[in-house]
Amino acid sequence: MHVIEIKDLVKIYDNTAVQVIAVDHVNLTIDKGEFTAIVGPSGSGKTTLLNMIGGLDQPTSGEIFVENVDITKLNPKQLVDFRLNNIGFVFQSYNLIPVLTAYENVSFIMEMQGASKAAIATRTSDILDEVGLGDRMNSRPNQLSGGQQQRVAVARAMASKPKFIIADEPTANLDSKTTAKLLEMMEELNKKENITFLFSTHDQRVMNKAHRIIVLEDGKIVKDERTSSL
Repeated sequence: MHVIEIKDLVKIYDNTAVQVIAVDHVNLTIDKGEFTAIVGPSGSGKTTLLNMIGGLDQPTSGEIFVENVDITKLNPKQLVDFRLNNIGFVFQSYNLIPVLTAYENVSFIMEMQGASKAAIATRTSDILDEVGLGDRMNSRPNQLSGGQQQRVAVARAMASKPKFIIADEPTANLDSKTTAKLLEMMEELNKKENITFLFSTHDQRVMNKAHRIIVLEDGKIVKDERTSSL
C-alpha cells in the first residue's frame, strides 16, 4: 500500500539571477512501513523534496498523494490540519519548546488535535517509556542531552499516530554512540509499530540502517535500491 505517491514533481526557484531547478520531474512511491533514506550531495534537492512531501513547501508543478489525498490541492488551512493529523516531523535542531517539559512537548500535538486528557496522558506516558525517557517526563530540554532531546522529538512525531515521519538530518548534531542508540530505537519503532520513516541524510550510519536508499543528484533520482538491512 502506497502511503506516499509522487507524480512528476517539479520545484523551480526563479527569484534569483539564475533559475534553479531544485526538484526535476520526480516520480516516487513510499509504501507503508518503509525505512527509507534520501541521500545526495548538498544542493541535490533532498530537503526541498522532503519539505514538499511534508506540506511545508509548494511544488511548481506535479502531485503529491498521501493515502490518496493530493496535498498540493489543499488550501493553507486544510494543509495545516492535514500535517497536524497525518505527518510527524523530526528536525536536526530538535525544535522542542524550551519552556515545556518532555511530557508537555509530546502531549502538545495531541492537545492541538483535541484529544481527551485521559487519552493524552496514556499515549504520552506510553511513548516516552517506549523511547526510554519514562523517568525524564518532567525534564525541560535544557536538562536533557542532545540524544535525549532528539528522542523527545521522535516521541512527539509519533504522538499523533501519523501516516509517516519525516526525519531531516536527525543525527547531524549527535555523536556516534548517541546516533547508534537513536537509530536502533527508530528501527525498533519501525518494526514494532510499522511506522513509515523517511530520512534526509548525509550520515553513512543512517544509510547503513536504511532498508531503501534513494539517491538524488541535481534534483533527479539517479538510484533507488533496497538494501540488505531488511
